[in-house]
Amino acid sequence: MYQNYKNVETVKPGGLELKDRLVGVQRVTKVTKGGRAFGFSAIVVVGDENGVVGHGLGKSKEVADAISKAVEDAKKNLVRIPLSKGTLPHEQKGKYSGARVYLQPASHGTGVIAGGAVRAVLEAVGIHDVLSKSQGSSNPHNVVKATFDALLQLRDAKTVAAQRGISLEKVFKG
Repeated sequence: MYQNYKNVETVKPGGLELKDRLVGVQRVTKVTKGGRAFGFSAIVVVGDENGVVGHGLGKSKEVADAISKAVEDAKKNLVRIPLSKGTLPHEQKGKYSGARVYLQPASHGTGVIAGGAVRAVLEAVGIHDVLSKSQGSSNPHNVVKATFDALLQLRDAKTVAAQRGISLEKVFKG
């Protein structure tokens, strides 16, 4: 799922205090010759509010079953996101399908300035101060994936220094 990203650290759910946040539930209809068959689709974000987050999708005839399936799916897709003092290390844009998300670090005390699906993901990661803008599609599935795209591209100073083969001081002076 995260093959296109260079330095993604996947995490096993064992031993983590994960909290799940329901992003959205949709009622879906399948029309058959016998009438309409109703089902539910749920998208959930789970995170430990300390840099680990994952998202999942669940489908079922019942809402509760769809949500529990989504939580199980999300626990299989956990990744670690680099944070710096409760915010992001740098600004980043993310894109998925028609949804575009812009994330910008903010000073302490700003809070999470984000709406809907973006807010759910950022709070699950454990980001306390951030500015964001969601553009294009407002489809929660695509907005969550665009937010993940932005978060997975983030790199902290240590990673940048290691990739360039230089010291941390040179990264900031360079």
